[in-house]
Amino acid sequence: MAGEFSGTLRVVVAANVRRLRKAQGFSQEAFAEACGLHRTYVGAIERAERNLSIDNIERVAKALGVNGWELLHP
Repeated sequence: MAGEFSGTLRVVVAANVRRLRKAQGFSQEAFAEACGLHRTYVGAIERAERNLSIDNIERVAKALGVNGWELLHP
Protein backbone atom coordinates (compact mmCIF):
# COMPACT_ATOMS: atom_id res chain seq x y z
CA MET A 1 0.00 0.00 0.00
CA ALA A 2 2.84 2.41 0.73
CA GLY A 3 3.95 4.22 -2.40
CA GLU A 4 0.65 3.55 -4.18
CA PHE A 5 -0.93 6.93 -3.49
CA SER A 6 -2.06 8.45 -6.77
CA GLY A 7 -3.17 11.89 -5.58
CA THR A 8 -6.64 11.40 -7.05
CA LEU A 9 -8.37 13.54 -4.43
CA ARG A 10 -5.82 16.29 -5.02
CA VAL A 11 -6.76 16.22 -8.73
CA VAL A 12 -10.47 16.46 -7.83
CA VAL A 13 -9.82 19.46 -5.57
CA ALA A 14 -7.68 21.10 -8.27
CA ALA A 15 -10.40 20.71 -10.90
CA ASN A 16 -13.12 21.96 -8.56
CA VAL A 17 -11.15 25.02 -7.49
CA ARG A 18 -10.33 25.96 -11.08
CA ARG A 19 -13.91 25.36 -12.30
CA LEU A 20 -15.50 27.36 -9.47
CA ARG A 21 -12.94 30.19 -9.68
CA LYS A 22 -13.48 30.60 -13.42
CA ALA A 23 -17.28 30.36 -13.09
CA GLN A 24 -17.15 33.29 -10.68
CA GLY A 25 -14.92 35.33 -12.96
CA PHE A 26 -11.91 35.43 -10.64
CA SER A 27 -8.44 35.73 -12.10
CA GLN A 28 -5.93 33.61 -10.21
CA GLU A 29 -4.43 36.76 -8.74
CA ALA A 30 -7.77 38.18 -7.54
CA PHE A 31 -8.80 34.80 -6.19
CA ALA A 32 -5.52 34.37 -4.33
CA GLU A 33 -6.00 37.79 -2.75
CA ALA A 34 -9.57 36.88 -1.71
CA CYS A 35 -8.22 33.71 -0.07
CA GLY A 36 -5.27 35.44 1.56
CA LEU A 37 -2.90 33.13 -0.35
CA HIS A 38 -0.10 33.75 -2.84
CA ARG A 39 -0.94 33.56 -6.55
CA THR A 40 1.72 30.95 -7.25
CA TYR A 41 0.31 28.77 -4.46
CA VAL A 42 -3.17 28.97 -6.01
CA GLY A 43 -1.68 28.01 -9.38
CA ALA A 44 0.01 25.01 -7.80
CA ILE A 45 -3.29 24.00 -6.18
CA GLU A 46 -5.02 24.14 -9.56
CA ARG A 47 -2.29 22.02 -11.13
CA ALA A 48 -2.63 19.47 -8.29
CA GLU A 49 0.97 20.10 -7.27
CA ARG A 50 0.20 21.12 -3.69
CA ASN A 51 -1.67 19.56 -0.81
CA LEU A 52 -4.09 21.87 0.95
CA SER A 53 -4.36 21.94 4.72
CA ILE A 54 -7.82 21.88 6.26
CA ASP A 55 -7.38 25.56 7.07
CA ASN A 56 -6.63 26.40 3.43
CA ILE A 57 -9.54 24.29 2.19
CA GLU A 58 -11.71 26.42 4.45
CA ARG A 59 -10.17 29.67 3.14
CA VAL A 60 -10.60 28.63 -0.50
CA ALA A 61 -14.17 27.44 0.06
CA LYS A 62 -15.10 30.67 1.83
CA ALA A 63 -13.70 32.79 -1.01
CA LEU A 64 -15.71 30.68 -3.49
CA GLY A 65 -18.88 30.82 -1.38
CA VAL A 66 -19.15 27.04 -1.05
CA ASN A 67 -18.82 24.47 1.72
CA GLY A 68 -15.39 22.89 2.11
CA TRP A 69 -16.73 19.42 1.36
CA GLU A 70 -17.84 20.62 -2.08
CA LEU A 71 -14.19 21.00 -3.08
CA LEU A 72 -13.63 17.31 -2.30
CA HIS A 73 -16.61 15.97 -4.21
CA PRO A 74 -15.88 14.51 -7.67
